[in-house]
Amino acid sequence: MALWLVGWLPGDVVMLCLLCHHWHFQSLGGRHKDSTHTENRLSVGLSVSGNLLAAEPPMVASSRRKSVFAEAYDPEADDDDDGATAVFPKTDEQRARLVESVKNVLLFRSLEKEQMNQVLDAMFERKVQPGDYIIRQGDDGDNFYVIESGVYKVYINDKHINTYNHTGLFGELALLYNMPRAATVQAETNGLLWAMDRQTFRRILLKSAFRKRKMYEELLNSVPMLKALQNYERMNLADALVSKSYDNGERIIKQGDAADGMYFIEEGTVSVRMDQDDTEVEISQLGKGQYFGELALVTHRPRAASVYATGGVVKLAFLDVKAFERLLGPCMDIMKRNIDDYESQLVKIFGSKNNITDTR
Repeated sequence: MALWLVGWLPGDVVMLCLLCHHWHFQSLGGRHKDSTHTENRLSVGLSVSGNLLAAEPPMVASSRRKSVFAEAYDPEADDDDDGATAVFPKTDEQRARLVESVKNVLLFRSLEKEQMNQVLDAMFERKVQPGDYIIRQGDDGDNFYVIESGVYKVYINDKHINTYNHTGLFGELALLYNMPRAATVQAETNGLLWAMDRQTFRRILLKSAFRKRKMYEELLNSVPMLKALQNYERMNLADALVSKSYDNGERIIKQGDAADGMYFIEEGTVSVRMDQDDTEVEISQLGKGQYFGELALVTHRPRAASVYATGGVVKLAFLDVKAFERLLGPCMDIMKRNIDDYESQLVKIFGSKNNITDTR
């Protein structure tokens, strides 16, 4: 089992389920397991009430035997970067509505801008009327659906178990596992859905998650401070990072602001500057593999300096404050020692500590 599977965050649970099951299937030498055992394991998915995510309901166990993984997708073995994905032309108005519909979908959280555009291109509109069946329990999975409008009822074995009201998504688990639909979804009102086919869904989402993990593992392995972390802790950290890009001259953090997280530099350079006598003085420049923003998180004080992108587009990996506190405990002593080094640099620049704002 590849080590990069360890430590996935809640938003990645559906993708983790697929990959763990693929490993399990390979370990059995391709033998099919009894469907009751398999379906109980496949019921792991997200079910979040509200506007973020509502996963396909778990399948009720039956005595029927099925092919569990006849169409396994392994992102590590997929070297085809030019794999064809469907493109459905959309008006500006349609695209704007689609963007609004998918903006809170956790499955799309880790996608780069280019990958998100692929998702938007590949989704197509489906209008429904009251009584229309969107998916039927037991059918093969063909599409994944995001709700723009309408009310939809979910049934398992003809029993009503859930209702979607103008928001949510469904149908993803059957696509990931190549299993029959776990439930029936029927429209109660007129509505509008956005759909994506199985091949595109799996290629974009799973491969992007795999690439993100590998890229951030390499970045974090180059950060000396993180040598204090165990390997699985660095992998947890890689999953928590979010990509951000800044143009040349754009301010990333502002001195005096409350801290919301820290940054690791993927590409480019940044300038660290501090206010002094109504002007900004450059403290240092940082490049690939270095980090910034941790000072305010360690001291629980406002930002001690401003940071700007320099020399072109800068790509950063952002770690929010909650993940920082949860994942970087073993590095805290190192970061506290770095505060002394930081203050020493400021004294050299400004002449004495009396001329600078206290960083502690």
